[in-house]
Amino acid sequence: MAQGQPEARIALCLEMATRLYARNFEMAHGVMHVAGQSYTQAFSGSGPNALDRGIEALAYAAKAMRDVLPEVRWDRTFGKEDVSLDKTYTLVPRGIGLVICCASFPTWNAYPAMFASLATGNPVIVKPHPIAILPMAIAMQECRKTLADFGCDPNLVTLAVDTLEAPIAQRFIDDPAVQIIDFTGSPRYGGHLERTVTGKLLFTETAGLNSVVLESCDSLAATATAIARATCLFSAQMCTSPQNVYVPKDGIRTADGHATFEQVALALVAAIDVIANNPPVAAGIMGAVQAEPSCALVHALADRAAQSPGARILRQPVGYAHPDYPDARTMTPLVVALPADNAALYAEEHFGPVLFVIAAESGDAAVEEATRLAREHGAISSYLYSTEEAFIDHALDAYAESGMNLSINLHGAMWANFAAAYSDYHVTGLNPAGNACLADLAFVAGRFRIVQHRRPAVQEALSHVA
Repeated sequence: MAQGQPEARIALCLEMATRLYARNFEMAHGVMHVAGQSYTQAFSGSGPNALDRGIEALAYAAKAMRDVLPEVRWDRTFGKEDVSLDKTYTLVPRGIGLVICCASFPTWNAYPAMFASLATGNPVIVKPHPIAILPMAIAMQECRKTLADFGCDPNLVTLAVDTLEAPIAQRFIDDPAVQIIDFTGSPRYGGHLERTVTGKLLFTETAGLNSVVLESCDSLAATATAIARATCLFSAQMCTSPQNVYVPKDGIRTADGHATFEQVALALVAAIDVIANNPPVAAGIMGAVQAEPSCALVHALADRAAQSPGARILRQPVGYAHPDYPDARTMTPLVVALPADNAALYAEEHFGPVLFVIAAESGDAAVEEATRLAREHGAISSYLYSTEEAFIDHALDAYAESGMNLSINLHGAMWANFAAAYSDYHVTGLNPAGNACLADLAFVAGRFRIVQHRRPAVQEALSHVA
């Protein structure tokens, strides 16, 4: 893993990814039991999809390092004198990288952060969330074994475990040897890091107010199904889960005629019920709720909604009977219909299965509020349904200006909140939901710096620049 061997480092990371893939059945069970994901989601989203993101970061690391030539001959004339210099460029790692993992998706951000730092020559300390240690322990075991098998120091990758009562992340953050921090987790702590970490490289992904604007559609049933699936996936504990659905208060146009606001809201409830009322289907999609505080939060929201003027509870948050794990903590979505002037309920992120159906003045007003809240609170994924190209074109500018990724009219087999490596940029870094993107060149390029030395040329160099 020497600093002069970037290709060898990348090859070692690829070997780690290959070995981790071979343990994916074990990893899936680990993620399922500590995070509450369904087995299917744990197997795919926390396995190959997460590894894809890690390999994507390796590809950017390879590009960033290959863009720096190791040596050049530089020629220039100064007055009557021709000057020739040999210049050598050395890639120098920043320092130890600290990867702070989240509880609900421990591998998703950890793999790209780990590989981006390791590939660029930086040792890595991985600090899992105290209630989601097993998946990262499996990953660290395999990475350390790979290093040892190829004659490298296994301590280039270490695991730092703590408890909820005695956290240790700040100890590493304050250590001068730690120069890179990758954080995934709550907006509260992520914001604290963004305000207080100075003189170090910090990458954050937190969360935000993901929204759906439903201005019009061809099939209300198909659109409601797409929104319900995105809402129900992992019990709305994903950073891409929609929370707020905006519908014009006077209803929407569909291929079957006009649908009132009430009809749209009830169609969403019915589509959720199709999943929630069938335990085998619910188990494969919703999984379990990871933490009891999330359930308490949703119940408290239901109490608030019941006492809030204009708000109506269309669906209570109730559990379902998991067919394989009868003691699993489950909760199906709370659905609340309310006017747009009741922002006190919906204008902040609530981490858990809750969906607000908001009666907007119009489609334009819905876009305006959704993008404004994203600028203020952040958003990672946004969704828009409309049959009017002029409306879509106008909305695109508003979403772009708010730094929001947008999915338009997604139906069918692919989940609306699925993000693919190599083609979907995850988080923009342009709103409070995070300052980093998975994955772009900026995610890796700063993890090393370039040191040069130059001297009068004494021999032909490998290449020339002028």
